[in-house]
Amino acid sequence: MKDNYCVIMGGGIGSRFWPFSRENRPKQFLDFFGTGRSLLQQTFDRFKRIVPVENIFIATNEIYAGLVKQQLPELTDDQILLEPTRRNTAPCIAYASYHIRALNPNANIVVTPADHLILEEHNFLRNIQTGLDFVKNNPALITLGVKPNRPETGYGYIQTKTNGTDNILKVKAFTEKPNFELAKVFFESGDFFWNSGIFIWNVQTILQAFANHLPDIYTRFSKGESKYGTSEEKSFIQEEYPMCQNISIDYGVMEKADNVYMLTAEFGWSDLGTWGSLYDLAQKDENENATLKCKSHFIESSNNLITLTDGKLAVVQGLDDFIVVESDNVLLICKKSEEQRIKQFVADVNLKYGEVYL
Repeated sequence: MKDNYCVIMGGGIGSRFWPFSRENRPKQFLDFFGTGRSLLQQTFDRFKRIVPVENIFIATNEIYAGLVKQQLPELTDDQILLEPTRRNTAPCIAYASYHIRALNPNANIVVTPADHLILEEHNFLRNIQTGLDFVKNNPALITLGVKPNRPETGYGYIQTKTNGTDNILKVKAFTEKPNFELAKVFFESGDFFWNSGIFIWNVQTILQAFANHLPDIYTRFSKGESKYGTSEEKSFIQEEYPMCQNISIDYGVMEKADNVYMLTAEFGWSDLGTWGSLYDLAQKDENENATLKCKSHFIESSNNLITLTDGKLAVVQGLDDFIVVESDNVLLICKKSEEQRIKQFVADVNLKYGEVYL
């Protein structure tokens, strides 16, 4: 267990959950379901059951350092890896990997986003342990794949080389978010899995993969070899991190490497990436309306999601398939089928009114 580590990536701004998720308090720091714990806290609670608390690291943007300390007081400052700017998941993972290798060159690492919902935690942790045991003895890059239950266009897909009974399969190909027609083909074929964005590997294996496939990032972080875990680390990262290529670990490594495997996930999983994913999970009335964190009264309305500030009441008449979200100084009313445009709405608002509404 002492060789097992966890990196929780919690630096995104969650713009698809705007206006509930804001630049100064994005979705990973919010309690969506009224449990008293934010998504970040729930992720931490989950992993500390199989990873020593001192081996859990949060990688986040430096502007969220205070929020992380406030929500996870169990962590030391050294366990919060601060990114001076956003450069996607590949530089984030490279930085965390170098930091952890300086502490333990035998480390087996699980990398996870901070904003996933896991419904069957016992099965999830069993799967994670299977992956950690596998990478301890095999130079493999593992991604967790989820069996689709619908033709979803919001997730990337993984195709495996065999459709056998083993739950760790060699990956044949990755496909980025498909259109609906292609997603339907993937779903009906039975050979494709959703890419969960949860990864497991040994620290030496992932750093070798960076050397092979993202040599610029590898070389840049290698320059600080003697600085990780020392007082010089922060200033080195401040200087070098912004120079890194802005690229995801999927594009940069996983789609290129030949030692990529998929662990078949056997737990209830949701990437809480959109209001639609939250609607799917929420309790609904007889007309398929869902209400979160407020009260509602629906008249001649169906298939809607309503989220207002605590204590408020929404009275809705004649709406079908809409998202209605109010938070602080913003009210969003958007067709549920058009929610992928919310990121563009945010950009438009920024252009027209400035950052006060972000």
